[in-house]
Amino acid sequence: MTDQENNNSISSNPFAALFGSVAAAKHFAAIQKQQQLRQLTGEETSISQDDSDNSVSESLDDCDYSVAEISRSFRSQRELCEQLNINHMIQRIFLITLDNSDPSMKSGNGIPARCVYLEEMATDLDDQDWLDMDNVEQALFTRLLLPEPGSHLIHMTCASSQNLSADRDAGERQILRYLYACFRRAREEITKVPENLLPFAVRCRNLTVSNTRTVLLTPEIYVNQNVYEQLVDLLLETLRGAQFEDMTEFLEEVIEALTMDEEVRTFGEVMVPVFDILLGRIKDLDLCQILLYTYLDVLLYFTKQKDIAKVFAGYIQPKDPSNGQMYQKTLLGAILNISCLLKTPGVVENHGYFLNPSRSSPQEIKVQESNIHQFMAQFHEKIYQMLKNLLQLSPETKHRILSWLGNCLHANAGRTKIWANQMPEIFFQMYASDAFFLNLGAALLKLCQPFCKPRSPKLLTFNPTYCALKELNEEERRSKNVHMKGLEKETCLIPALSEQEPQFANSYNLVTENLVLTQYTLHLGFHRLHDQMVKINQSLHRLQVAWREAQQSSSPAADSLREQFERLMTIYLSTKTAMTEPQMLQNCLNLQVSMAVLLVQLAVGNQGSEPLELSFPLPQVQHSALAYVPEFFADNLGDFFIFLRRFADDILETSADSLEHILHFVTVFMGDVERMKNPHLRAKLAEVLEAVMPHLDQAQSPLVSSVFHRKRVFCSYQHAAHLAEALIKVFVDIEFTGDPHQFEQKFNYRRPMYPILRYMWDTDSYRDSIKALADYASENLEAMNPPLFLRFLNLLMNDAIFLLDEAIQYLSKIKVQQIEKDRGEWDSLSPEARREKESSLQMFGQLARFHNIMSNETIGTLAFLTSEIKSLFVHPFLAERIISMLNYFLQHLVGPKMGALKVKDFSEFDFKPQQLVSDICTIYLNLGDEENFCATVPKDGRSYSPTLFAQTVRVLKKINKPGNMIVSFSNLAERIKSLADRQQQEEETYADACDEFLDPIMSTLMSDPVILPSSRVTVDRSTIARHLLSDQTDPFNRSPLTMDQIRPNTELKEKIQRWLAERKKQKEEELEDTLN
Repeated sequence: MTDQENNNSISSNPFAALFGSVAAAKHFAAIQKQQQLRQLTGEETSISQDDSDNSVSESLDDCDYSVAEISRSFRSQRELCEQLNINHMIQRIFLITLDNSDPSMKSGNGIPARCVYLEEMATDLDDQDWLDMDNVEQALFTRLLLPEPGSHLIHMTCASSQNLSADRDAGERQILRYLYACFRRAREEITKVPENLLPFAVRCRNLTVSNTRTVLLTPEIYVNQNVYEQLVDLLLETLRGAQFEDMTEFLEEVIEALTMDEEVRTFGEVMVPVFDILLGRIKDLDLCQILLYTYLDVLLYFTKQKDIAKVFAGYIQPKDPSNGQMYQKTLLGAILNISCLLKTPGVVENHGYFLNPSRSSPQEIKVQESNIHQFMAQFHEKIYQMLKNLLQLSPETKHRILSWLGNCLHANAGRTKIWANQMPEIFFQMYASDAFFLNLGAALLKLCQPFCKPRSPKLLTFNPTYCALKELNEEERRSKNVHMKGLEKETCLIPALSEQEPQFANSYNLVTENLVLTQYTLHLGFHRLHDQMVKINQSLHRLQVAWREAQQSSSPAADSLREQFERLMTIYLSTKTAMTEPQMLQNCLNLQVSMAVLLVQLAVGNQGSEPLELSFPLPQVQHSALAYVPEFFADNLGDFFIFLRRFADDILETSADSLEHILHFVTVFMGDVERMKNPHLRAKLAEVLEAVMPHLDQAQSPLVSSVFHRKRVFCSYQHAAHLAEALIKVFVDIEFTGDPHQFEQKFNYRRPMYPILRYMWDTDSYRDSIKALADYASENLEAMNPPLFLRFLNLLMNDAIFLLDEAIQYLSKIKVQQIEKDRGEWDSLSPEARREKESSLQMFGQLARFHNIMSNETIGTLAFLTSEIKSLFVHPFLAERIISMLNYFLQHLVGPKMGALKVKDFSEFDFKPQQLVSDICTIYLNLGDEENFCATVPKDGRSYSPTLFAQTVRVLKKINKPGNMIVSFSNLAERIKSLADRQQQEEETYADACDEFLDPIMSTLMSDPVILPSSRVTVDRSTIARHLLSDQTDPFNRSPLTMDQIRPNTELKEKIQRWLAERKKQKEEELEDTLN
C-alpha cells in the first residue's frame, strides 16, 4: 500500500478526527502497534533490544494502515479520546509538555502556542510524550522548581509569527502569578470540556490550589521566589485589572486548604509576612497617591475574609500596649497616620502640600484644598469600612478591634495634659500623631451615623454608667462589651452623691461603646488640633505685622520673616485642610447635635426610649445620670461649634435646622450649676451660643437665605426668656470660679457674652425677658440673696471701671515709649536693651488692645441697657458708682488728661475715644430724666466739675454727633450744674457733722443708717448694699452677711434728721440776719 493510500485509509477512519492532523493519527497508531509487538515478544526473547527495535521499526514501515488495523490498535475508542483530550487540556492549563516533536506533527486546535518542555521528566518517563492524570502532579512540581522556565519554552504550533503574550504566560517566572493563571485557565476549562473530562479539569484546578498551599507553607523550597511579595503584587494587579473576583475565589480555596492542616505552619504564620510587606509599603505612601487606595482595597478584602481578619486583628496589637506611640507603628496605625498634615511637626521640607503659598492665588489654594478633601473623603470611607468589617465579621474580631481601640485611647490619654503641648519632643515619642487621631475620629464618626439623628430611637439607649465602670478583666470586658479604660477617673458633669450607686448593665450595646470611643478620640485629636490652629493663626498675624514693618523700614530681617511666614502658612493651610473635610465636619455636626439632645434628655431625667419635650422649670432629678457623663462630652460639643465659627462657618450656615437642639443644650446647662458644675465649661457654652447665633457683622452673600434661617431659629426660640437668664447667670457665676487665675479668665469668658446680649436686646422676646429680670431686681433689692440682675449690673460696672482704667494706663505707657523711639533715644541702646524695649512696646500694645476691646463692649452694653432699664441704675445702690465711673472716663477722654492717650494709631490698639464719649453721653441722657440720678452727679467729688461737661459738649460737636444729642446733653449739664450749686450750699451747712453721723466706709453723712448683726457697726444702707453685691460678708469681721440680716438704726437716723433740721434752721436764720 502506498503512503498516499495509507494516509487516505487513516483519514477515512472516523476516530482520526480526534487528532490534530493525519500525521498525528499515524504516529499514535504506530506507537500502539509498537506496544503490542513488545507484549508479544515478552521478556524472554533472545533478540537484543536494538534488534528488536529495528524489527519493530521495519514491521511498522511495512504495515498496512487499514481501517480495521487502526481500530484494533486502540484498546478502546473512549480511552483514545480521553487520553488525547486530557493531554491537550493539561497543556492548555499548565502550559507544559513532554512532547518536543516537530510542531507540524502536532498542529491543530486545542494546543497552546508555547509550552515549557519538561525535558528531564520526559527522559525519566522513557520517552513518554504525553501528560495524564498520573504524571501531571509531578510535572507541575517540576515546572515550579525551574529557576528560568522561559529558557525551556518550545513552539507547539507551526505559527511563525512572534507571540509575546504566549511567551510571557508560558515562561512566567513568578510561581504564584503562574499558579493563579493556571487556576483561571482551569476554571475556564471546567466551563468548556465535555462531561467525561470535567473531573479531570476539576482535579487540575485543585492542583493549582494545593500547590499554592505548598508554596506558601514551604517557600524556602523555591529558589529566588519571594512568594509573599508576589501575593501582594498579584492582589494589587488583579484589583487594578478588574479581576479581583477571580483572585478572591482562588484565595478562598487556598485559605481553606491552608487552614485544614496547620502542622507545617499555621495560617497566621503564613499571613504575617504578607502584613509585614503591606506595612513596609503603606507607611511611605501619601494621601493623594492612587496606589494607596489599591492597598486599602486589599486590606478591605482581608478584613472581610474571616480567617485573614482574625490574623489581622492579632497582627495589629502593639508589642507594648501601654505605649501610645506604638499603636502608630502597627499596620492599622500606619494607615491612620497618613494625612496632609506635616509628617514631622515643624518640618516643611519634602511636604507635598501648599508649598510657597504666597505665590499661589486664593483660587489655586482652594482647588488644592478641594482636591485633598476628595482624597480624604475616600480615605476615611476605606478606614470606616475596614473597622465596620471587623466589627461585623465575628465576635472574636469585634472584641479584638474594640480592645485595640480602647487600649490605644487609654495609652494616649496623656495627649490632653498641659505639659504635652509644652514638650513636643517628648510628646511625639510617647503618643500617636495628630493625623492618627484625626483619621480615627473621622472613621468612628461614620460608625456613629446610624444613630446620630436627633430623634433616633437608638440614641436614648446610650447608658452613661459605662463610664463609671472600674477595672475589669479580659473576660469581663468581652462579656460586658466594655473596652474603654480609665473613664472612671474622668471628671463628670456633676459629682455623684455619696449614696448614689450606679446601676451597671450586664452588657453594654454598641451605641454606648461607639459614642464613648468616638467622643474620647475627638477629645484626644480634634481638640488639640483646634488649639494649634488658633495659636498658628495668632502667630501668623504677628509675623505678618512684623514682616510689613521690616519691609517698610528696609530691615535685613524682612527676608527671614517672609520665609518664616511662608513656612507657617504652609502648616496652617495643611492643618486647616485636614480639619475641614466637609463630610467629616457634617458627620461631626450630626454627632454633636445628637449629643446635645442626649444630654438634655439625661438632664431632665428621661429614662425612656422616646425623647421628652423640653419645658421649664426643669424637673428635680434624683440620682441624675449626668454624674456618670464625663465633661469631655460637653467640652467636645462646645469645641466643635467654636471651631466651625472660626474656620468653617459655612457648615453652620447650612445647618440652621439643627441649631435649635444646641440652643436647648445651652439653655439647660449654661446657667445651671446643678447640671453642670464646672464654671469654666458653662462659660464656654456662651462662646458656643455666640458661634451658632447669626452674626452681627454678617455681610450680604449668596448664603443670605441660610443666614435668614439661622436668625429665624434664634429669634423665634421658644425658651428665649430662659436662655437670656442663663446667659446672665453664667456672666455672674464666673466672677468666682475658685481658680487662682479667675480674675484674668473672667474677661475672656465674658468677651462673647457682650455681642450676644446686644443681639438679644434687638429681639423683642429676649429684650422683654431681660427687662423682666430687671423689674424683679428692682422689687427685691433687699432680698436675702441679691437679685441676679442687680449682681449682673454691679459686675458689669466693675468690669467697665477696671478695663477702661487699664486701657488708659497702657495707652499712656505706649505714648511715652513711642515718643522715646521717635526722638532716637533707643538708637544708642545695646541690641539686647533695644529688643527689650521693642518687646515691651509690643506687649503693652497687645494688652491695650484687649482692654480697649473689652471696655468698648462693657460701656456699649450699659448704653443700650439704660435705654429702657432705669430704676435700678438711679437707685442709690448703683447710681453713685455709675456716675463716678462715667465722670472719671470723661475726664480722661475729653478733659486735660486726654493728651496722654494720643498714641500714633488708635485703630492698632482698638482705641475708639469718639465711640466711648458717645456711649457715655448716651448713658447720661438715658438716665438724665431721673431727678435722683442728676442730683447724685455732683456728689462725685473726684471727677465731676461743670467744666468737664462743657468740654464734653465741645467734643460732641467736634465728632459731629447729631444736633439734638448735643442740645440734650447741654441742657442736662445745666441742670446738673444748678443742682451742684445747691448741694454745695448744703454741704457747707452740714460740714461739721460729728463722726457718729458719718458712714465709716465712705466718710459721708448717712441718710439711712443700719446695724450689721455680727460686728455691730453702723453703716449707710446704700454702702453695705453695694458691698454685698460683690462680697456677702461683713466688711469689718468677714463673717457671712446678707441684706435681710441688717437692722435699721432708727435711733441714730432720728438723731441725724433732728441735727439736719436744726442745722438747716440755723442756716436759714443766719441768712436772714445777713439780709437784714
